[in-house]
Amino acid sequence: MLEVKKLSTYYYPNEKEVKAVDNVSFTVGKGEVLGILGESGSGKSTIAHSILRLIYPPGKIVAGEIILNGQDLLKLSEAEMIKIRGAKISMIFQDPFSSLNPVFPVGDQIAEGIELHQGLGKKQAWNKAIEMLQIVRIKDAELRIKDYPHQFSGGMRQRVMIAMALACQPQLLIADEPTTALDVAIQEEILHLIKDLQRKFNLSVLYITHNFGIIRALCQKVFVLYQGVVVEAGSVADVKNSPKHAYTKKLIEALEIIKGGIRE
Repeated sequence: MLEVKKLSTYYYPNEKEVKAVDNVSFTVGKGEVLGILGESGSGKSTIAHSILRLIYPPGKIVAGEIILNGQDLLKLSEAEMIKIRGAKISMIFQDPFSSLNPVFPVGDQIAEGIELHQGLGKKQAWNKAIEMLQIVRIKDAELRIKDYPHQFSGGMRQRVMIAMALACQPQLLIADEPTTALDVAIQEEILHLIKDLQRKFNLSVLYITHNFGIIRALCQKVFVLYQGVVVEAGSVADVKNSPKHAYTKKLIEALEIIKGGIRE
């Protein structure tokens, strides 16, 4: 469904070259959950932004292919990419508060994408937005849809972001450490919600995290990113039981210390 081939995305601050992502290749099949594991600064988010073509100067995608259902996204115009973002590929970001517009009710923000990508009228889009809030288990959705982002807790805001991401039934969901800004109890609720919705809609998911416990609970396959380079890849079980790279071993050792992840 998604095939990334030899992707290289570099940044050029002050005329220096920084290889944020270098020669990275991977695939995500239909209904598959692939994890990207690595520490902050390893290039995980750069991969996500590259897929969505959201790399701006001083950054540049210098090589590679990003193929979605046989179509190379790097060869599309910006107008063509606008039709793909939110419709075929959606993303959940780390901080829902900064991702939501504070001056509009959440219903308007969810309905806007539905109108744009599905061609529905305002009333139909509004009703679909209510349905999406119900799907992500927000109580009294018919009332809460009129509320503003500041009227929701952090966990509820992230549920709104998930509703927005799934409203147009995308083929691929990118989740970029979506629980980082939440406390531990709420993290587990959101992770279970993502897991349930992935199964319900047979979603393809690219899950980005530094926590191997989350990878183990949510993903079938994983690749480990270190300084922009893939150092290990395989099934989650194989990587967990027989890590080959020293960096992977340290990440797994950290898991044993912090006991990260969710109950399965």
